[in-house]
Amino acid sequence: MNKFEELESFVTVVDAHGFSAAADKLGVARSVLSRRVRDLEKRLGVQLMRRTTRTLSLTDTGRHFYQRTVILLADMSDAEQMVSDAQCSLSGKIKLAAPLGIGISQLSKPIAEFMTRHPEIEIAVDLNDRQIDLIADGFDLAVRIGQMQDSSLVARKLANVHFAICASPEYLARQGEPRHPSELSDHQVMVYSNVQVGRQWFYQDKGKRITPRVKYRLSANNGELLAKVASQGLAITSGPLFYLQGYIDRGELIPILTDYPSPDAGMYAVYPPARIVPRRVKMLSDSLFEYFRNSSI
Repeated sequence: MNKFEELESFVTVVDAHGFSAAADKLGVARSVLSRRVRDLEKRLGVQLMRRTTRTLSLTDTGRHFYQRTVILLADMSDAEQMVSDAQCSLSGKIKLAAPLGIGISQLSKPIAEFMTRHPEIEIAVDLNDRQIDLIADGFDLAVRIGQMQDSSLVARKLANVHFAICASPEYLARQGEPRHPSELSDHQVMVYSNVQVGRQWFYQDKGKRITPRVKYRLSANNGELLAKVASQGLAITSGPLFYLQGYIDRGELIPILTDYPSPDAGMYAVYPPARIVPRRVKMLSDSLFEYFRNSSI
């Protein structure tokens, strides 16, 4: 009987929302993982999980036991790290996910600086604008923008992200320029799908909240695409300023409704839920936090 393997298996199954994904993560057969959890329940004399062919859920006892076990495993990891930190340099591989535009425009420099300070670190960066599942896809850390909707994720804010609303000179000449957010209902718009649609079109006017109904013809999870299409005169776009600034500087897009700024979003470093964070991953998160401290992008 190995109590540590039983506890680790139980927590991993809960975090991964199933036995198959947990087995892949731990590198063991699904049958081995299932046996460990059954042995744990038998030893404790309680049912921790309710299993069906398609779903897995915790019993009330299982939920309380999970919360305590996560703390216990984290304490064990911290104890091991305290012993080893002083005797070994930072090393190992980190799997990092980030949106394409953020990765290229914002992360290249801090990643290069971190890897220069820690030459034994390897980083595998996946630049992808889809909303990945950190556990199922095996990522250690992700950088995201917007508002964190999944409360199970552990998020650390790195920076404020400014939004702007823009249109091309051709579109404004053809359709006219809206002077008030309420007039957006009469225009064609495009939306950045990595952020809630309503949040992109939320304004304050003398303390009153304005959320116009917009008719969007195009949505995309890549702000660079939206900026490029907007510069061709199709519609008004709203998105992170770091996507739009180059087009604004070249005169291809013009900021509008500047008296009604959109609320800022955030850029976050995100961990999988209830995860024992390896020292190298925590150090990268700390490095990103220090690099972007008190900044806006």
